[in-house]
Amino acid sequence: MIDFNGKAVIVTGGGSGLGRAAALSVAKAGGDLVLVDMNKDSLEESKKEIQDAVSDAKVEVFEANVTDEEQVKKYVQFTMDKFGKIDGFFNNAGIEGKQNLTEEYGSDEFSKVVAVNLNGVFFGMKHVLKIMKEQGNGSIVNTASVGGIRGVGNQSGYAASKHGVAGLTKNSGIEYGQYGISINAIAPGAIMTAMVEGSLRQMAGEDWEAAGKEFVSVNPMKRFGKPEEVGNLVAFLLSDAAKFINATVVPIDGGQSNKY
Repeated sequence: MIDFNGKAVIVTGGGSGLGRAAALSVAKAGGDLVLVDMNKDSLEESKKEIQDAVSDAKVEVFEANVTDEEQVKKYVQFTMDKFGKIDGFFNNAGIEGKQNLTEEYGSDEFSKVVAVNLNGVFFGMKHVLKIMKEQGNGSIVNTASVGGIRGVGNQSGYAASKHGVAGLTKNSGIEYGQYGISINAIAPGAIMTAMVEGSLRQMAGEDWEAAGKEFVSVNPMKRFGKPEEVGNLVAFLLSDAAKFINATVVPIDGGQSNKY
């Protein structure tokens, strides 16, 4: 039984996609939430959706850019001011970036993708871990990707940053397990979110839906994953039910990363 009653959880990238789905799963299990995103309107949409589903849910929102360490410090302090502790942290904010061969991949684009996907994850862990270490407990789930455990092509910045998230997760999990803290990552495959739709549109334009069907035709389960499926996994990994799972990257991709 997953139970977040009396627990406070931060979700970055909480304005949409996997962040919104995970926040809803945590709220349904009784958790208090701080949603962080750059888009204030999206944050308010997430808050409304969660409170429509869970009428007594405590949901706070904070507008921040995870690539700015000072803003990261502020959302962490905001959470402490509101709830006095941080029990769980879904370190999720990320972008795909533009697709291109490595030799043609823009240097500025590479830096931008790494800044969000890797630096932002590092900054969040750095400042949340200080608090969790003092508490003597806590759980962190970082968002990696199947692009963080294998090559995907035409995504140098994304693959490099997500491989970095996987490495950072394993390294920090080894460091902090002794303090009662579990640190894991998820590696989603093709989950039907706005970001995946955007990726398909980059590849196929207005024919993106047909491209999507072809894309998942090689998946053992022959479909896209659902955001709520990822949200449920995140909630489990953040919960006390998963406390002995640590320094691990968990694929959620219908088995495709294990297919020859």
